[in-house]
Amino acid sequence: MVEGKVPVAQAIAEAGQPASDVRSLKRLADRAFFRKGVAVAVLSGIAYGLYSAFVTVAMGEGVWADWYGTNAAGLTAFTIVYVLGVLGSGINDSASALWAVAIAIAKGKISDFLRCLKTKPGVVMIGCAIIGGPIASAAYIIALQLAGSIIIPITALCPAIGAIIGRVFFRQQLNLRMGVGIAICLVATVMIGSQSMSVDAPEGLLLGCLIAFIAALGWGIEGCVAGFGTILIDYEIGITIRQVTSGLVNLLIMMPLVCILAGNVLLAPDLLGLALTDGPSMFFFAISGFCALFAYSLWYKGNSMCGTALGMVCNGAYSFWGPFFCWIVLGVIFGQDGWMLAPIAWIAAIVMFIGILLIAVNPLTLFKNSTKESA
Repeated sequence: MVEGKVPVAQAIAEAGQPASDVRSLKRLADRAFFRKGVAVAVLSGIAYGLYSAFVTVAMGEGVWADWYGTNAAGLTAFTIVYVLGVLGSGINDSASALWAVAIAIAKGKISDFLRCLKTKPGVVMIGCAIIGGPIASAAYIIALQLAGSIIIPITALCPAIGAIIGRVFFRQQLNLRMGVGIAICLVATVMIGSQSMSVDAPEGLLLGCLIAFIAALGWGIEGCVAGFGTILIDYEIGITIRQVTSGLVNLLIMMPLVCILAGNVLLAPDLLGLALTDGPSMFFFAISGFCALFAYSLWYKGNSMCGTALGMVCNGAYSFWGPFFCWIVLGVIFGQDGWMLAPIAWIAAIVMFIGILLIAVNPLTLFKNSTKESA
């Protein structure tokens, strides 16, 4: 039985209703299940906003403050932007993987996790993990370090990208309404990107916005493909596969690769050792990893309950929650300057969310359903 579903016969017995009410009771159960899925997907966006804030805090504490400081600890510009970005993503996803494995052990699901690795859905999840983890997540953190929270609404383009990918490769529906929604998202992106033309714009903001598109592309692909895997396996098992794969690939493959590009492969073990033994930053990586675990697991669960399109749009509200929690955690609590967004960025985030909503849902259908419920 799918989690959250109430068997019709049981519902009838508990409600004391005759058999003629089977259909109405089933509709009520399905509607409750759907609404729960929407709530779960919205919570995933909130958790992602918290993850964004705390991973940024982590990468400014302890040894990270020295690496990003004025003397840069002797590191090259390439190393500071790309090597440290991959390292931060890898440590966060590894911390998230440890949380996931611990929860799987506590719930007695660790054997299911190991068994699923050899199945076709498990292999699909591993592929999604590589696209959405080492590639997209590393791009997200690099963009966040380059340009700040202004890139978060850009990465929220992933539902629009997912709709296009689904139409091209999976022959999913892409009608005029969805096309208008995608156009609105692109307009919002231009509004956000216009900040890079400002005199006061931080150095590297335009590059950060471009890299943010890589994250959006990766998550758009993941949102399309991962649905196949989560239909056939438990979402908690799926997210454990994702986080373990992402953490290992980031630290064991991506990290040495970018260090080779930086001209010193020995940087990988040196920087990793310093980062893992740094208490202040690891404390916040533990928090960000926990938030990331629930951001992705609730996203997967919400998608399976209310549909991928609507699940992605509800999760896409992190275009607001990300800058909001960065402002609260970094700006208000830690007293760091520069986390207040310009009004146009907040407006663009709202416009983008409207575009994402238009892609996922027909407003006329929502209006008709709300009218029927009130009748």
